[in-house]
Amino acid sequence: MEQPQILIVDFGSQYTLLIGRSLRELGYRSIILDPKKAEKWLINNKPKAIILSGGSASVYDSGSPRMPKGVFESGAYVLAICYGMQLIAHELGGSVEPHRARKEYGKSMTAFVTQNALFKELQNESVVWASHGDSVTRVPDGFEIIAVPGGDISTPALAGMNLGISAMSNARKKIYCLQFHPEVTHTKEGKIILRNFIEGICGCERDWWPKDLIHEIQSKVKLAVGNRRAIIGFSGGVDSTTLTTMLEPILGKNLLAVAIDTGALREGELDEIRFAAKAAGVRLKIVRAARRFRKAIGNATDAEIKRKRFSRLYGIILDEEAKKFGADFIIQGTLATDLIESSKSGEAAHIKSHHNAIAKFKSQQIHPSRELFKYEIRDLAKILGLPDQIVNRQPFPGPGLNLRVVGIPSTREKMAVVRWADAKVTSILKKHKLMGKISQLVVALLGVPVVGIKGDGRTYKYIIAVRGVVSNDFMTCEGFQIPKKVRAEITSEITKHPEVVHVGFFETNKPPATTEFE
Repeated sequence: MEQPQILIVDFGSQYTLLIGRSLRELGYRSIILDPKKAEKWLINNKPKAIILSGGSASVYDSGSPRMPKGVFESGAYVLAICYGMQLIAHELGGSVEPHRARKEYGKSMTAFVTQNALFKELQNESVVWASHGDSVTRVPDGFEIIAVPGGDISTPALAGMNLGISAMSNARKKIYCLQFHPEVTHTKEGKIILRNFIEGICGCERDWWPKDLIHEIQSKVKLAVGNRRAIIGFSGGVDSTTLTTMLEPILGKNLLAVAIDTGALREGELDEIRFAAKAAGVRLKIVRAARRFRKAIGNATDAEIKRKRFSRLYGIILDEEAKKFGADFIIQGTLATDLIESSKSGEAAHIKSHHNAIAKFKSQQIHPSRELFKYEIRDLAKILGLPDQIVNRQPFPGPGLNLRVVGIPSTREKMAVVRWADAKVTSILKKHKLMGKISQLVVALLGVPVVGIKGDGRTYKYIIAVRGVVSNDFMTCEGFQIPKKVRAEITSEITKHPEVVHVGFFETNKPPATTEFE
């Protein structure tokens, strides 16, 4: 393949890889590099488009990311997003200030100058997703304001900058800037904006199709592994099953799928794992390690401690199995979201540690899916002909029910309560044909006992939390609202358990919440 036409400079946004995802949806390859690597890359490459990502820093702080040399000299069109826009304003003579009153977080209405090429085909107003504390308060010379938060873009109020600045551009310098995030699905017309920039303004030619992903992954892994052996961490989920299905034809007998029974699996999970391995056509080994994981996690109550202790043993066990199989490589179905939240991608802030992203191994690691998102994996699973049961399978965290016993030690007894509750809630939602509408269901035991009444007597037991979310990429999610009648049925059924006196339903979006409680 030729070099990508589009360079994405990563300034540390949680959403940077979403930009690459959105471009692939439109049919374009891109390369994502931090500022230092981007600077070196630009010496020998001439992209048609450069996209500057958002980031958590402030442009006026010492040590904050700076513009790579060569961006303005490259001749490429530039699209600057969030921090990228603030950096453009700061370096070209505009003003950026922190304004508590102007902090934007979440959905907001924005008004556009639709005559601008960037906003062609847009409505005069639309919903966008904003996430920033600093604002551009004065645009650099030669720039024009092309969008403001809400209101009418044509009103004289713009002159006083009282509405803030949502977008600015300088067509002569080939620079377009957005304070909001077009790559996030909550920006209603974000795809149109990106398409206008890539196709209409930059003139890029389509160079990406989903089947290219399969060929590229197979080629990279075959080049790395050659005729040696590898094991793959296998959960039976769509990520590891899809990757295994891609790799089995090129590695054959040199590939072994290893699933670990951690003692924290859901009801029927091992049967699901066996079904997925058969669909992938791979040899499967199930390692029984429930006692080892209970000992490793111990009495930990903090979710991060649970994750890290789990990850440590996870790495040890896979190393053991690699040695037994004579494998030099451990392959994992790590996705972009795992790396982003574990702060293993660019300079993104640490949200939570994912076991597959932070585990340490003696064997060489390979993460072929590290730049992909859940929806892309599902598309590949369909192309590979995997059953719908696998294609649509919901995510489940590696540490499993350990993370769904919240704030207290995840004992075998407490996990048994959650396992039972999860099966009951799932059964009810399936009966009402709601599971297909939920991207991920989370059923957890909250570790704060509360007073209840059972058998006309006082009891002091636990709360079961039920949370459903809807998402394509799991970088952002909307809370799913379970109908009142179904909530009542779930509550009635779950409170029959002697350890449960209360059921709560949690519908907060991500952000500010995360998908799981821990």
